[in-house]
Amino acid sequence: MPDVNAFDTAALRLFDEVARSGSFTAAAELLGYTQSAVSRRVAALERATGGPLFERLARGVRLTPAGAALHRHAVAVLDRLERAGDELAAIHGGRGGTLRVGAFATANVDLVPGTLKRFAERRPGVELRLVEGLTPRLMDRLRAGALDVAVISDYPAGLPADGARAVPLLEDRLYVALPAGHRLAGDEDVDLRDLAGETWIEAAPRGQPTLLVTACAAAGFTPRSGLRVAEWTGKFGFVAAGLGVTLVPELAARAVPRDLVLRPLRGMAPARKVYAALPEEPLPAALELVGLLGEWEMCTTVSPI
Repeated sequence: MPDVNAFDTAALRLFDEVARSGSFTAAAELLGYTQSAVSRRVAALERATGGPLFERLARGVRLTPAGAALHRHAVAVLDRLERAGDELAAIHGGRGGTLRVGAFATANVDLVPGTLKRFAERRPGVELRLVEGLTPRLMDRLRAGALDVAVISDYPAGLPADGARAVPLLEDRLYVALPAGHRLAGDEDVDLRDLAGETWIEAAPRGQPTLLVTACAAAGFTPRSGLRVAEWTGKFGFVAAGLGVTLVPELAARAVPRDLVLRPLRGMAPARKVYAALPEEPLPAALELVGLLGEWEMCTTVSPI
């Protein structure tokens, strides 16, 4: 049986740095040790675990299968210790600690940065870390303990309800972005059926359900697909060039260039619901941030004619 007494925090941090850098020398420089001290500590760990943890290569080192197994546990232990320190600081009224926030891309246009600014003004000692991703990935990280709060939506796969608390924040309507000279640019709002003959600039891969496809089906037509652009902000250039029209979440309205016309959709306009997801036992700082998210007000800039 491995000698678990050898797995002290300093040894695990050293082991983690060697694994991440792939070099005894690099880890020594990062930690302020000598290269020989790092080698001795790794050798002691290998004796305690009963075998080699690294393959010694001509340039650096590489984890063995046993080393990879130990590294997974080491990362989890070090992360839990860091979270314990943050939670204790919060419980005892401290102003420090770290808050790890996740959000989907369009929430990072206005909702999240505006709210984090207010949070930072209230809690200047809290270090903020941000992760951007799609809702399913953010929920995986939240359940794994790698995030303290996540801004998610029920699009496209519905709201992941298991393993977390979901606090409703807002309903994110969709607008249509039109070229300035478009025939409907002068209208106050647009009926989706009036866009049945338009070419649509989309970001989603073919074969995946989208709000556009769902909404157009409800309106009685199938949208005509045009160019597919992976990055949602990149779609604006193609619309400005007159190559099609595109849907824009209200959350991202502030990022729409002034040379495009943004119009709300009337009738059966598609929308998605936005939530803040929390672990079952959230940090006080996470609850405070969610409260601020709930106070945020949508400010949609509708382009002038």
